[in-house]
Amino acid sequence: MPLNRRTFLGTSAAAGAGVAITGASAVPASAHGHGHGHGHGRPPKRYSFTVMGTTDLHGNVFNWDYFTDKEFDDKAHNDVGLAKISTLVDQVRREKGRRNTLMIDAGDTIQGTQLSYYYAKIDPITAKRGPVHPMAQAMNAIGYDAAALGNHEFNYGIPVLRKFEEQCDFPLLGANALDAKTLRPAFAPYVIKRMRTPHGPDVKVAILGLTNPGIAIWDKANVSGKMVFPGLEEQAAKFVPRLRSMGADVVIVSAHSGNSGTSSYGDQIPYVENAAGLVAEQVPGIDAILVGHAHLEIPEYFVENKQTGKKVVLSEPLKWGQRLTLFDFDLVWEKGRWVVEKAGSQVLNSNTVAEDPKITRLLADEHKKVVAYVNQVIGTSTAAMTTAEAAWKDEPIIDLINVVQAETVKAALAGGAYAALPVLSQASCFSRTAQIPAGNVTIKDAAGLYPFENTLEARLLTGAQLKDYLEFSARYYVQTPAGAPVDTAKLTNADNTPDYNYDAVSGLTYEIDIAKPNGSRIVNLSFEGKPIDPAAEFVLAVNNYRASGGGNFPHVAGAKQLWANSEEIRNTIIAWVQAKGSVDGAQFASVDWRLTREGTPVF
Repeated sequence: MPLNRRTFLGTSAAAGAGVAITGASAVPASAHGHGHGHGHGRPPKRYSFTVMGTTDLHGNVFNWDYFTDKEFDDKAHNDVGLAKISTLVDQVRREKGRRNTLMIDAGDTIQGTQLSYYYAKIDPITAKRGPVHPMAQAMNAIGYDAAALGNHEFNYGIPVLRKFEEQCDFPLLGANALDAKTLRPAFAPYVIKRMRTPHGPDVKVAILGLTNPGIAIWDKANVSGKMVFPGLEEQAAKFVPRLRSMGADVVIVSAHSGNSGTSSYGDQIPYVENAAGLVAEQVPGIDAILVGHAHLEIPEYFVENKQTGKKVVLSEPLKWGQRLTLFDFDLVWEKGRWVVEKAGSQVLNSNTVAEDPKITRLLADEHKKVVAYVNQVIGTSTAAMTTAEAAWKDEPIIDLINVVQAETVKAALAGGAYAALPVLSQASCFSRTAQIPAGNVTIKDAAGLYPFENTLEARLLTGAQLKDYLEFSARYYVQTPAGAPVDTAKLTNADNTPDYNYDAVSGLTYEIDIAKPNGSRIVNLSFEGKPIDPAAEFVLAVNNYRASGGGNFPHVAGAKQLWANSEEIRNTIIAWVQAKGSVDGAQFASVDWRLTREGTPVF
């Protein structure tokens, strides 16, 4: 795989990695250069600078929801998108002096909205004389210095990622994304930036990028035999001392990896998915880590390095451009070098500012094109279908997801060793407001049914394992004795289980007795009219989140993977509706499961 020359500027034995060194001339800010006494009656030299960070932007430029076709809003009234981030960045640069700031990202940039999908698949950036990716345009305009690779960067294949990399005016970093044959970094591992100070010597700031080892599983079809992804701690331990020996005064890690120390892909690969905290704890010489991947908000969190006792500051800004992290570093000149005296972090909320017209103007045409695209009619529906009651009833709209998934998996396994096995499918009620209207169905309608970026897999499970799986799922319901009134507002989400962690499985029939305790609720579990054989084998069409351990359902993460692809399920649904032309619930809807109490249906 050819290395991108621009971001990978040489591989000398000493450096062993691509380094771009850029200068920034100084604006002596009034706050810089004053300090406490330091021997000989002279105050020490001091310098402060700020590193701004985003993560998990997932294709969000505008504060817009392409599925509802209106401005984005949620319960907390968060806003999204790089146009808002741009305004915050400008404010910080004005306050600190642009030359005393850097701007970085921790990955998952080019996938997640219909805007990013459009420029990967509909009008692809890889076409001859193709467009420039909206995320590259926006990030270049904002002036990013570096971005780590996220796992979703690989969803559309390596050629799309390489083209995006080429379109960015900043390097995409991945010290643990290695060429499978040479085991050398396939992307620039780090970048070194020079901050000019009012006191002569520059501050050298190294940014090391680390990505997620789960790529090897989640995007197997795209990376197998091409790239390998060792653990974050191992690669950080290799590069941080090297960066220090090259004269880095400050080392910042941009890690597409959460902080919890857990993995959602079981024991399939020996690396930790959410390893940012472990990196801080185990690898000496790191000053700060920009955390990504977990979609959590961590304004400021300190981890003590086990070897040095030094505190490392971690921060994770909320996804989609809802927050901007600020790392503030105060340095002092000591014994001929710059030393970090203090480092802290905070997050700014993007809902406090307006969108930057520079960004919205820049991408107005792209936005218009995608709005027109999502409003395209792809077929018709004979009747209206909605998820309003899908959390407690087997509704045709959820059957639609399951029929698309089961048909896709059957077609994929046809002619192979597992072609004769029955295919079941799992789906959740992701949104209680999704609907397929009677009459014309648009891309937006079909996509709104599946708001997550999940892809499809096929796993091998036994009848006994499926019963365990369903029992686990049924914990979603609050235990309600027979005869007691049933209030749907209080029936679901027991123990704070989210709707997306309640799975209905199609292809079987069963009852969920909500009067019974957890673990013994699945009654009359049958396949083709007969009680299920605990030893029989079934194929489960399952999304990659669930298959990789998301939600912690039993058996599925460890089950044999028979097939997987990297096409988002929602786009498979869109293609299915387009191919059929008409959606008729009567052809696929069936009541496979119902809530009961002592044999009596609740609804």
